[in-house]
Amino acid sequence: MQVPRNPEYIHQQEGSVVENIREVVFGMQDGMVSTLGAITGVAVGSQDHFTVLLAGFAIISVESISMAIGSYTSSLSERDIQQRVLHEERKEIEEYPEEEKEEIVRMFIDDGWPKELAIKMSEAAAKNNELMLREMAYRELKVFPSKISHPFRNGIFMFVSYAIGGLIPLVPYFLLETQNAITVSSVITLIGLFGLGVGVTKYTKQNWLKSGWRMFTLAGVALIVGYLVGFFAKVVAGS
Repeated sequence: MQVPRNPEYIHQQEGSVVENIREVVFGMQDGMVSTLGAITGVAVGSQDHFTVLLAGFAIISVESISMAIGSYTSSLSERDIQQRVLHEERKEIEEYPEEEKEEIVRMFIDDGWPKELAIKMSEAAAKNNELMLREMAYRELKVFPSKISHPFRNGIFMFVSYAIGGLIPLVPYFLLETQNAITVSSVITLIGLFGLGVGVTKYTKQNWLKSGWRMFTLAGVALIVGYLVGFFAKVVAGS
């Protein structure tokens, strides 16, 4: 008899969004927050429509690529390290089978398994190098061979998420004059970040209000900083 499938359980859900939730949330949040703070400062300081749009496009273009490259290279480095330690562990299993078997017995016992059962389990694992590698990877290296990261996919998710997030605060400047666009951009971005926080709770199962408010508050700080920078720049330039 199998355990009934529960669609509410995260570990029973499949799909790239769940696996790349870090890139999606990080990319969209950073895209909205950094773009909102920057173009708000430019808009308040310059009051020039073209300058705001140019700054917005420059920020989104450069930062989305930069974030994607950063995600790709960091994930690639992480994967290379994981593969290297697995290679080293495989060699140890081949060259020192008895020592590795004794080591895994201690790990089984430390995890709470009875000594006699731990010995039997180690003997069974020692007959299959790949099985032994998986056990050692999980218990000693804290690496999951089946969960090795996917650098290219991570980079794509980061790029798309940042670009979408960055366009949200910029869209009002296409439709409205600068002064009105500042207000509308701030409002829809804060709402968007609150919605992102709420959306994440589909997977985290945390309190939606708390999660949304956390995103809202962080964006508010960036908005205030951007506004103040633009305001003081305007004052200094005006004087």
